[in-house]
Amino acid sequence: MITTKTVLVAGATGDLGQRIVRELLRGDTLVRVLTRPGSGTAEGLFGGEDRVAVHEAAYTDRAGLATALSGVDTVISAVSGARPVIVDAQRALLAAAVEAGVARFIPSDYSADYRRITPGSNRNFELRREFAAELDAAPIRVTSVLNGAFADMLTGQAPMILFERHRVLFWSSPDQILDFTTKDDVAGFVALTALDEHAPRVVEIAGDRVTARDIARIMTDLTGTPFSLQWAGTTGTLSVMSKIGQRFSKDKDKAFPAWQGMQYFVSMFTGEAELRHVNNHRYGPHGWTSVRDVLRHM
Repeated sequence: MITTKTVLVAGATGDLGQRIVRELLRGDTLVRVLTRPGSGTAEGLFGGEDRVAVHEAAYTDRAGLATALSGVDTVISAVSGARPVIVDAQRALLAAAVEAGVARFIPSDYSADYRRITPGSNRNFELRREFAAELDAAPIRVTSVLNGAFADMLTGQAPMILFERHRVLFWSSPDQILDFTTKDDVAGFVALTALDEHAPRVVEIAGDRVTARDIARIMTDLTGTPFSLQWAGTTGTLSVMSKIGQRFSKDKDKAFPAWQGMQYFVSMFTGEAELRHVNNHRYGPHGWTSVRDVLRHM
C-alpha cells in the first residue's frame, strides 16, 4: 500500500526553499511550510495551494515546532544564514524532529564538500561541519545533499567571470575541477531525496564539472570574443585576504559577505571542497543544466 508522504520545509520562502516546494508539488506529496510568526510571506506564496499547509512557529517555540512536525515523514531545511541559523535554529528544528518522531532530516548544506576543509579557512563550511556532528549523534536518519557551488552565481554574484574585460579569474591553477549545480537542479534532487527512504548519509551531485580554462573556452564560444585566463594570485594569498576582511568586517553575521565569497573560492581552488563521489543518476536519467547552458541564457 502506497501512502502519501508529508514533508516539512523550513526556509520555504527563500529562493531555494520555494524551488524545493515547487518540486515536491510535482508529485502527490503533502507539504508543510514552517515560517516565523507574523511574516505573512508564506501565506502569500502558498496560500492557494491545496497540498500546502503553513505553520507559524519561532525556533525558540518548542511546543509550536512540535505541532508543526507532528505526523511529518521528512524535514527539509533550506534556511540560510550564519551561526544563529545554520547551528542554533537547525539545532532546535532537529530536536523537535526527534521529539516528534520524524523519520528523516535533510539539513541546509547544499554546498561543496565541507568535510575536508582546513580549519579556519571557510566559516560557512565549518558551521555546516559543526552541525553535521550533532546530526550524526541524533537518533534520526540524515541525508546531506552536496552540490558544489550554485551555477546561477556565475552570471553575476560570483566575480569569477569579468564579462566586460573578457577575462576569467583563477587562483593557483586554471585546471582545478570546480563543481557547479543550478538551484533548480538541486531543488529537484532534494525533493526526490526527501522521498527516498534508503538515501545514504551524504549524496553528491554536480550539474557540471569544469575548470577555469573550460569556462574561458565556453565564454569564447558563446560570445565570439576571446576570453582569456587571468591569474588572480594563489589560494594562500586569497585565504590571507579573506581572514583580514573577516577580522575587520562589520557584517560578520551576514551569510555571504565579500570575505566569505573569498573563502568559498579558496575551498574550491585548493581542491579541498571538490566532490569525490558524484552520483547524478541515483534517481535515473536527468537533464542536468550545464555551465554552458547557464552562461548562454545570462
